Amino acid sequence: MKKLKKSRRLPQPARTAAAAAVLAAALTACGGGGTHPQGASADQLSADPLTAVRSAADITGRTGSAHAKTELVTESAEKKAVFNGAGGYDYVKRIGKLEVNVPPGAATTGKIVEVVLPGTVYLQNSAAKIPEGKWVRLDVRQLPDGNLVSSGATDPASAAGALRGAQKAELVGTETVDGVELKHYKGTLDLAKAADATGGRGADGLRMAAQTFTAKEVPYEAWLDGQGRLHKVVETFSFAGVAGSKEAKDQVKVVSTVSLGDFGKPVEAAEPTQAEVYSMKASAPAK
Repeated sequence: MKKLKKSRRLPQPARTAAAAAVLAAALTACGGGGTHPQGASADQLSADPLTAVRSAADITGRTGSAHAKTELVTESAEKKAVFNGAGGYDYVKRIGKLEVNVPPGAATTGKIVEVVLPGTVYLQNSAAKIPEGKWVRLDVRQLPDGNLVSSGATDPASAAGALRGAQKAELVGTETVDGVELKHYKGTLDLAKAADATGGRGADGLRMAAQTFTAKEVPYEAWLDGQGRLHKVVETFSFAGVAGSKEAKDQVKVVSTVSLGDFGKPVEAAEPTQAEVYSMKASAPAK
């Protein structure tokens, strides 16, 4: 794995917060959108599997908003951990919020709250040294994985955005879930190409993850409805639990599942105010 370039060294509290739940557990163990209301979209699922999958993020965004359930399973040679979360994303305001339950053995306990905007993530309850109730603000470029997995979930915008980089897509069948007929696809995607197709600050996390994850062809499965909206996506990422190692025993597999529903239903998410954000100060230089 190529060594990542470091922009600038974060103060210790920020580095602690950045090593959020799932990476901490694993390592110690081993765009935009339109405003069409629901049902008013003129979008239709493409008959071509690759076009259908690549278009899913934009079509889903045109619903205005979606509520989400997330599951992230991280597995190394020695340990397995499961993170579950819930929340939603407002594609018009380009902001989302997730609450993630942290399993025993992670660097923090209880629940991590995450507010995501293009290129920025706010974390609450992510580190012991952060005052209770305060948020830590991070540029996703400060996180090796671009926040695709490090807070215990892949946010809905990033999970869908990754599909813009689909390189292979195969229709494997039709399934009915909660009375809705869904087409089930599987294939592989390229995160770097997904970042290029997404553009802007929303691509920052995808681009960072493309540099960090060891498997460049990311396997995925996606379930789309007749309008082409994304109802569920499963993406499998891999990274080295020991920096620079290519040995099988040091690899960590992360399976991220995001399920979407309640399209068009308002999502409660707000960017923390400046007073709510913990101001991290660099340690004084040694004399």
